[in-house]
Amino acid sequence: MTPDQVKLVQESFARVAPIADQAAAIFYDRLFAVAPQVKAMFPTDMTEQRKKLMATLAVVVDGLSNLASVLPAASALAIRHVSYGAKPEHYPVVGGALLWTLEKGLGEDWTHEVAAAWTAAYGTLSGYMISEAYGRPQAAE
Repeated sequence: MTPDQVKLVQESFARVAPIADQAAAIFYDRLFAVAPQVKAMFPTDMTEQRKKLMATLAVVVDGLSNLASVLPAASALAIRHVSYGAKPEHYPVVGGALLWTLEKGLGEDWTHEVAAAWTAAYGTLSGYMISEAYGRPQAAE
């Protein structure tokens, strides 16, 4: 990721943060619509899960300017996700739901450049997480 891409991700996330609860609900609604089979991996009451999602995104987005600072947490998260039943093929689906949510949340501020920056950020982190959890790098776009 370039410094400009990091800045775009951070600035765009700052615009989504005020609607964090709504954004998280939109994300999970989208995820369960496109991949209903993953719903069983989540609790019935999604209140805490939505908070965890947005808190984790905030930490990761903030840490993008010093990526090494978030890699240990990303590794631990990836390994935990294996115990929940996550598989490498879930990562692109989650990424798609995230990008779709950001597009809806940002509206006209969702530009080609912002989309490319988020795609780069997600690709970098998901590739790392897949490698950490499964021991082999795989593309996740």
